[in-house]
Amino acid sequence: MRLQRRRADEPEINLTSLIDVVFLLLIFFMVATTFERETQLNVELPEASGEAIAAEGTVVEVTIDAEGRYYVNQQEVVNTRIDTLTRAMQRAAGDHAQPKVILSADRKTPHEAVVRAMDAAGQLGYVHITIATAKPDGED
Repeated sequence: MRLQRRRADEPEINLTSLIDVVFLLLIFFMVATTFERETQLNVELPEASGEAIAAEGTVVEVTIDAEGRYYVNQQEVVNTRIDTLTRAMQRAAGDHAQPKVILSADRKTPHEAVVRAMDAAGQLGYVHITIATAKPDGED
């Protein structure tokens, strides 16, 4: 009876170390990747000249789209009534008595919607209100 021997010159591939290297590369790229926060709202800001300010501390961002719908910190407000908007802003501010309010209104937003948002902030006693604008073309 003849025993078949394995030939000594047959190459053998050990995949264990290759899998380890690929796994480490995967972890490296997952940790090193920066995720860009993109807004789901498409708002065209009106143009104006002015200096950019830094928003420090608690910020309540009120976005108003072209149809006059409100979004507080990227969450849509159920309706356009001022009491609903006031509660949403108060919930977004949390325990902070004087948050900075940033109004980002689409250039086609009805004027009444912007005034209602400013009135809601005023009813809550928020006095640090900024209206977001875009720089005109040609300005840096």
